Amino acid sequence: MNGLLILQVCYVILLLFVCLRVIYDTQNTTKTLAYLLLVVFVPIVGMVIYFSFGVNYRKRKMYDKKLVINEQFQNNLEAALISYSKDILNKSDASVKENKKLVNLILKENLSPLTNNNDVKLLINGERKFPEVIKALEQAKNHIHIEYYIFEDDHIGNEIVNILIKKANEGVKVRFIYDDFGSRSIRKKLVKKLKDSKIEVFPFYKIKLIALANRINYRNHRKIIVVDGHTSFVGGINVSDNYINDHTIKNKKFWRDTHLQICGPATWYLQFLFLCDWNFCAQDEVALNDSLFPRKETFDSQQDTHVQIAASGPDSDVPTILFALLQAINLAQKEVLITTPYFIPSDSIMDAILISAMSGVSVKLLVPNVSDSRLVNAAASSYYRSLLKAGVKIYKYNKGFIHAKTMVIDDEIAIVGTANMDVRSFDLNFEVNAIVYDDVVANQLKKEFYNDLLDAEPIEYEQWKNRPQYHIFLDKLARLFSPML
Repeated sequence: MNGLLILQVCYVILLLFVCLRVIYDTQNTTKTLAYLLLVVFVPIVGMVIYFSFGVNYRKRKMYDKKLVINEQFQNNLEAALISYSKDILNKSDASVKENKKLVNLILKENLSPLTNNNDVKLLINGERKFPEVIKALEQAKNHIHIEYYIFEDDHIGNEIVNILIKKANEGVKVRFIYDDFGSRSIRKKLVKKLKDSKIEVFPFYKIKLIALANRINYRNHRKIIVVDGHTSFVGGINVSDNYINDHTIKNKKFWRDTHLQICGPATWYLQFLFLCDWNFCAQDEVALNDSLFPRKETFDSQQDTHVQIAASGPDSDVPTILFALLQAINLAQKEVLITTPYFIPSDSIMDAILISAMSGVSVKLLVPNVSDSRLVNAAASSYYRSLLKAGVKIYKYNKGFIHAKTMVIDDEIAIVGTANMDVRSFDLNFEVNAIVYDDVVANQLKKEFYNDLLDAEPIEYEQWKNRPQYHIFLDKLARLFSPML
């Protein structure tokens, strides 16, 4: 009996400790209450779920995103970046200046400069991305940096690996980061093949059995390639045959996605992100030089496209990508076009979209008809009624699976990146988005959006409102799990 009493007292002490931890560590009030109820009413299991999925890594930065430890140098660098961006902004045309609030937000929170003189190419689907990637890799002279969430041991994965090995044998320095969960298929064969060829390869935040669930929760979802410090690729397309629409393969699921190729100074910040992640996972401080960050006058740009990079993750003080999307939506005067495969918005994103639509801005949302997760699909569906009532037009893509993460604002801003419009991308994963302040690129992306609508069906408000009650209940039930999806 005494033993049972001691056990009960120990459990109460443990429960109090966990509740205090939840209150201290969780910033969102709704999530705090949800986790408190979970740990109190679901003994032990609730605690396991919280420590697996609920720990706020943003308050405990996983690493300090600095390439230079010298504080004076860091201060001088910050001042130089701010001066550089403001000078470009002052010399830009009215369409860029109109969005200075967004520029200043990203500059302040990320120290990511506004850059001009970039050549930007919109790459639709894997069949257009990979030929450009292969061409750029083949032309590498100094270094190749690759960082991917999913890199598969398949045809395109092996083709790229063989090019990396070839370039390494030619004296090109190759550094390779892969997410240990998303790219688990390459852990043995392809990683060994790369290492045997003297290529440096490291997993990002290696999964260990003792901390399996927690480490799966915080993934590196970025897709970055940097070649010789001047050419870069970023967007939603992973390295996998799934992303290539080969019509000769019977029953091959159509995969719709979007990527960007950037040649110009915007590559600097993608290089910076890669090197920060490299220093973290490889425990290797790379010496900085002009080959990594070429001087602006060495770029041979044909366009004058303004680009800024937004990044966030457990290494950030604030969710910069979330704030950037909020600011972009708030800046819209005429139209907001959103494409996302996973729509589980935060309260702030939901409010921003509703306010825009109710203020007379045309807001259109394109999502998959069938997601690769039934739970995610159901949770997303729970938000549609409020959006439709406010005037948001929602379309479900039928041709295949739409995986693109894009936004177009007023024919002036094009956003392409890795971040989905969900809680996981805003709070848990390492993500990166490119913000392009250019009417040409924005109109190209807008054209692709409206082309995609030809393969989509609109959701009608009256029909959606009158769905069977059990559908509505199941969607709302799935929504309760949205912080963990």
